[in-house]
Amino acid sequence: MDKVTEILVEALRLGAEGGEQRLYRTGKVPGLFAARNSLTAEIAARALDDGLLETVRTETKGKTTTEWVRVTSKGVAYLLEHDSPVKVLDELRGLLQANQDGIPNWIADSQRQLAELSQRLTGEVETMGRRLESLAGRVMEALKRIDHLQSPLPEGIAGALPWAHAAVEYLDKRQRSGLPERCPLPDLFAHLKDKETGLSIADFHSGLRRLHDRGRVRLLPHDGVEGPPEPEFALLDGAAVFYFAARGM
Repeated sequence: MDKVTEILVEALRLGAEGGEQRLYRTGKVPGLFAARNSLTAEIAARALDDGLLETVRTETKGKTTTEWVRVTSKGVAYLLEHDSPVKVLDELRGLLQANQDGIPNWIADSQRQLAELSQRLTGEVETMGRRLESLAGRVMEALKRIDHLQSPLPEGIAGALPWAHAAVEYLDKRQRSGLPERCPLPDLFAHLKDKETGLSIADFHSGLRRLHDRGRVRLLPHDGVEGPPEPEFALLDGAAVFYFAARGM
């Protein structure tokens, strides 16, 4: 991943944690990008132009204007595409290849300079071991999630809801990328709408109820003091107002 993409993905990850946030960090006040400079300004402008971020509001105090933005569904999709278990596996492969190519010469040099480098050698080996152990754990978790993702939906659900697999897969991808477990229903609907152009909100709600009843999706309530920001996507069930979805069993 190049530096520009790395900065953009990190900003989208921070923004996807929820709600509107400052576009730039100011002092100790958090923001998606570091203090404004030529590089961060260019990346932020690109994210806005490409629809990965959208401006929610601006505040002006004297000569200073502060922009508040939030990550769009397109931005979440970009984040999922560029930050997945495949990245973990590629990192592990690169580390193992580097060890395979470099260890013989490295050991020979260390033997010739053993008295001088023994302490340094011990530290490097311990660091490498911790990193390999950490990567192995992440790979195992990734494989478990992939196996979980591939578990088939009941035939009745898959046949009646052609978008059921896409919904469950999207919720899995969010979890694998480290995003919050709760996915706002507007984001899930926007993702499914790209695949099912005829999908209505009423059909979306009806299908979610079926997936929830079968344990494939969990519907979670909106817990804010004020109502949900896009109330037309809220799913009412008695006194409960569901506004989030998460992966079920």
